[in-house]
Amino acid sequence: MIKLVLDCEGGDRSPSVNVLGAVKALKEKDDLSLILTGKKEDLENELSKLDYPKDRLTIVDAPEVIDCKEAPTLSLFHKRDSSLVKALDILKNDDDVKGFVSLGNSGAILVGGVVKVGKIPGVLRPAFCPLMPSMDGHYVAVCDSGASSEATKEELFQFGLMGSLYLEKAFDVKSPRVALLNIGTEEAKGDTLHKEAYQLLKGSSLNFIGNMEARDTLSGKYDLIVADGFSGNVLIKSTEGTGLEMLKLLKRTFFKNLKNKIGALFLKKDIYGIKDFMDYNNYGGAVTLGVKKTMVKGHGGDNEKHFYHCIIQAYNMEKNNLGPAIEEALK
Repeated sequence: MIKLVLDCEGGDRSPSVNVLGAVKALKEKDDLSLILTGKKEDLENELSKLDYPKDRLTIVDAPEVIDCKEAPTLSLFHKRDSSLVKALDILKNDDDVKGFVSLGNSGAILVGGVVKVGKIPGVLRPAFCPLMPSMDGHYVAVCDSGASSEATKEELFQFGLMGSLYLEKAFDVKSPRVALLNIGTEEAKGDTLHKEAYQLLKGSSLNFIGNMEARDTLSGKYDLIVADGFSGNVLIKSTEGTGLEMLKLLKRTFFKNLKNKIGALFLKKDIYGIKDFMDYNNYGGAVTLGVKKTMVKGHGGDNEKHFYHCIIQAYNMEKNNLGPAIEEALK
């Protein structure tokens, strides 16, 4: 049985989307057990509307909520009865609980993961590793995407190592293609940091295929993009923003006049296919790589489908022993 704890507050539509996602995951996975932290009355009210395996779900009352705008360290110290802190405490203290999922405060999740749960021996710095869709019909991971604003060459190398193992264990991607985010594809491109990181990655056993430019993020040429947290975060948000604006442009174009509306009717299925492809709700959340237990951070404004995918991410990581694999590789 794989046991996970879910922080069911902190999202824009919590706890409704959390409960719906949790129940969907429970029904799909017979060997999954869940602990939900949040306002007990609200959680019980949401669950009363649903049919679910009651023997595999537990509620822990947490009357406080950590807002996404609150300072991470202070909120963890002052709001000990919050759903996020209680979930992290359960993750830390209960050996049977293997993973954690939340839509809450990113900084608090990262700090809580390092301080309460601890880093895997040998990990220099944990990293966020989210997924984005790629043009080959799969996805590309970005590591790091905002856990830290700077990185050393050794940390960039570890991001490549941990990200590769994550894709192998959670998504069965064989020998993931790893690229280093840079200002050009040539080996000599970039500053001293990126040139030195390039050599570390090149000399490793990873399937490193060189530098990549931001314009090729969704091209399908890569499975994992290695970046410092600042650059990775900008890359993801600019890519997501461009995709959303393009969808708006397409919508305006199709509704511009009668001729276009008629054409859109014939393309309706394909249009919805593009929209579904660009919907990051289908790709789960950002995994916190480098901590001792599985942690997944989802988008705060998302729906039950997204939260469900975050739970399945955590389930797959634990099912395939990602943590021990990273620890062994770092030895």
